[in-house]
Amino acid sequence: MYDDFIRFVREVYQTDELIPLHEPRFQGREKEYLIDAIDSTFVSSVGKYVDRFEKDCAEYTGAKYAVATVNGTAALHTALMLVGVKRDEEVITQALTFIATCNAIHYCGAEPIFVDVDRATLGLSPQALQDYLDEFAEERNGETWNKQTGKRIAACLPMHTFGHPADMDRIVQICEKYHIPLVEDAAEALGSTLNNQHCGTFGRVGVLSFNGNKIMTTGGGGMILTDDETLAKQAKHLTTTAKQPHSWQFIHDQVGFNYRMPNLNAALGVAQLECVSLFLEKKRKLAARYIAWGQQNGVQCLIEPKTACSNYWLNAVMLEDMSERDAFLKATNQQGVMTRPIWEPMHQLSMYRQCQKGNLANTEWAAERVVNIPSSVI
Repeated sequence: MYDDFIRFVREVYQTDELIPLHEPRFQGREKEYLIDAIDSTFVSSVGKYVDRFEKDCAEYTGAKYAVATVNGTAALHTALMLVGVKRDEEVITQALTFIATCNAIHYCGAEPIFVDVDRATLGLSPQALQDYLDEFAEERNGETWNKQTGKRIAACLPMHTFGHPADMDRIVQICEKYHIPLVEDAAEALGSTLNNQHCGTFGRVGVLSFNGNKIMTTGGGGMILTDDETLAKQAKHLTTTAKQPHSWQFIHDQVGFNYRMPNLNAALGVAQLECVSLFLEKKRKLAARYIAWGQQNGVQCLIEPKTACSNYWLNAVMLEDMSERDAFLKATNQQGVMTRPIWEPMHQLSMYRQCQKGNLANTEWAAERVVNIPSSVI
């Protein structure tokens, strides 16, 4: 099976050279806009492309407001602060995620609570969320507190794994029932929709990432999405060192962060976003080829949920067990076809091993079987 897969991928990408897992494509007006930004001399966090990129992202996703940041992790950190996450509080999230999700919680001085994922989406399981809250949650003055620890549950942070939407309708209902602010980690989900609603717009705040390996890139960058004007203003204030507007004085009214996206990165983002519909079309065609190959060869591919349209940022196969996973990884990487296992579950990392967790059977099942395969736009 391994040799058949390697031959298939080389046929798809038409090369005998190294095939990366995911590399960017620059085929629009990237150089034009970058040169324009350089010529303007506004290359840092002030410039027309930052404002334009925010406007374009808001229009594309359907959010009322978008605030650009230096990377997705900075956007996540800011988003959690916007909904009021503070030191010694707790945030419910999934253990099967990229470490930035948990690190952003830690930056707030809060602790993650890990609940399981659904096998179909690899996103946070509404049932696991409900089960945890049924057992440990209690209401105090319109907020939810953890009976076991005596700490406030300040937010819920689901992640859309590989761009496949989690079951947001049910997650939203549960969070509303328990008065828990919802923040979406949609870092991997630009272009993905659930019931025709863009990922990142279901909660009070959502976050996108434009890292170099994402479906489109600004080199490094992130975006905060919200429909709340007050939160949007707070986001921009916090990410620009909390500096009060003034013609010449430097007055800061709280501890802020130097998280604003530079104009150069935004110029790249404007050009990339102009191409994103084409990228999505090509990535979905690539996913269809992988799915067809998998069906012919008895290999299960991760597919988009019902009522969803996924961006298929990273395609993934699910193998029989860890032994087959490791054999697949060894064979493909030795022959120049880059593949990678899913992330080490957060609850198994030393810095998060002590955190509370529910039953994580699906998380551990996926960690032993899921492998990402080459997914660059062709």
